[in-house]
Amino acid sequence: MSAFNFIHPEDAAALKTLQAIPALSSVVKAFMNMGIEQLQTGINLATKVKLSPNQLPALYNILPPICEQLGIAEPDFFLEMNPEPNAYAFGDTQTAITITSGLLDLMTEDEVRAVVAHECGHIACHHMLYHTIAALLAQASGALEVLSSLAAPIKYALFYWERKSELSCDRAAAYVTSPQVTASMLARLAGGSKLITSELNLVELTAQADLYDAMCKQGLWNKTLQTYAVMNQNHPFTNVRIREMLLWVNSDEYRQLVHEATRECPNCHMEVEAGWKFCQHCGHPL
Repeated sequence: MSAFNFIHPEDAAALKTLQAIPALSSVVKAFMNMGIEQLQTGINLATKVKLSPNQLPALYNILPPICEQLGIAEPDFFLEMNPEPNAYAFGDTQTAITITSGLLDLMTEDEVRAVVAHECGHIACHHMLYHTIAALLAQASGALEVLSSLAAPIKYALFYWERKSELSCDRAAAYVTSPQVTASMLARLAGGSKLITSELNLVELTAQADLYDAMCKQGLWNKTLQTYAVMNQNHPFTNVRIREMLLWVNSDEYRQLVHEATRECPNCHMEVEAGWKFCQHCGHPL
């Protein structure tokens, strides 16, 4: 499974722009070599619950099949006591995924799988180096806050790319789980608990994103206001994410990806195995 199958074109274009900034990759790597990952690993081990086959295995067992499906090594997997529903990936060579207790309270098990698949998507898409630096800048304080202010154009370029990278990872979640589960997971973030949003109309919700786009195009002032609203965000607005994901799953690209993943004979529609040159159910060439 190649991540190139679900990387959003705006993600790829924004990353290319980032990589063209002179010496940025070298500076970022040097900053990471100062021990940022080791620092966060220590904090994770000291303050969170590390999930494993022996520690909350029902929750841990969500991770390995997703990693296998996306073709990545397993990151460390942590549970954080935090009432805010959230999940995040951190690290470049020492990757870790954290989900919060608030997220588990908010979502169904399938939706939690979609969240974990989304975070694993960052690893599969090789986002983690810039993704980690963007996360640090978003939480900047002290000396790092001063550095962030001095490098404001780079910070905003990183945030712009990070917003686009989230669209790729929503695609990864839709591929691993389903478009319906991923849309439902995102809708929870927009509307709240299962009790409130169990019968949410996703068509109406995506229509809001179209109305939002139309409003942004109604004059330079509207566009300026909405650019200002999102420029310090590291995620796109939720309804826009749902609409972008659903557009992709209606594409030939998505249908081809799902067809290849299911390994289905195009003639008899029975499951076939890798390496078969002919379907052993009906003899059709594969």
